[in-house]
Amino acid sequence: MDRTVRIIGAPMDYGANRRGVDMGPSAIRYAGLADGLERADVEPIDDGDLSMPRAEERDPDADQPHGGNAKFLREIEGVCRRLRDRVAATRADGEFPLVLGGDHSVAIGSLTGSARDVDLGVIWFDAHADLNTPETSPTGNVHGMPLAAVLGHGAFGEMDWAPAPGLRESSVAYVGLRSIDDRERDLLQESSLTAYTMSDIDQRGVSAVVEDALAVATDGTDGVHVSLDLDWLDPKTAPGVGTPVRGGVTYREAHAALETLSRRDEADGVLRSMDVVEVNPILDEANETATLAAELTASTFGKRIL
Repeated sequence: MDRTVRIIGAPMDYGANRRGVDMGPSAIRYAGLADGLERADVEPIDDGDLSMPRAEERDPDADQPHGGNAKFLREIEGVCRRLRDRVAATRADGEFPLVLGGDHSVAIGSLTGSARDVDLGVIWFDAHADLNTPETSPTGNVHGMPLAAVLGHGAFGEMDWAPAPGLRESSVAYVGLRSIDDRERDLLQESSLTAYTMSDIDQRGVSAVVEDALAVATDGTDGVHVSLDLDWLDPKTAPGVGTPVRGGVTYREAHAALETLSRRDEADGVLRSMDVVEVNPILDEANETATLAAELTASTFGKRIL
């Protein structure tokens, strides 16, 4: 085993609109994550979970940005600062940080930690653009804002814990978008972000799309962060998510996508960090979505049929 993967649990549900996603890290572990990683010939070391107060003990509106709406922002900041430092320390030790969410707002911490002192590319597997800001969000749920946060959009630009200095819009590629708010659509069209929708996957195949996403994320960067939201998959395949959207990728398409990343990483060592988010065991069926999350993570690190 020539790679050590440090598992960091971030059981945060402050950014979601449905409870239960805080149990995601435990469910993914229970589904055999460590065994799958070992079969992929990497050494998993489990750091356990970051501690955090229960949402019921906190006021979601205690620290709102002026003129905006972002629920539990104070709590999300606290968790993401600690996660950022844990991810950065893991990278400094020569290990690969694997963050288990929790809702997708944990990506603020994993991305800012991975981007410390380097130029970072990002591949964002998700049904949603996650590009709302406190000013534009229709819900105030921060799991719909993490990319806006790390890119410093809107009110996030004034928050020293959110933007990732080593991240440029031109180095971010979405794969599999299919649910975008009107304001997000405008922002995408005005930006230098690269977006591959489900229509692109339908027309060209998932492996070709991921190859193109890799070209975007590796151009002029020091490595790639992979953010895998399980609602990227079709809800018939991954039912245990809080914001399901019909028409996602299939089981085999998902594995093919992550195997494409793995092959490129084996050749060039491009992968730097990863988060796996939005598994909600309360909404799941027989831990099916958590099992899929564990399987897909193993595929990312090289587990193959043969």
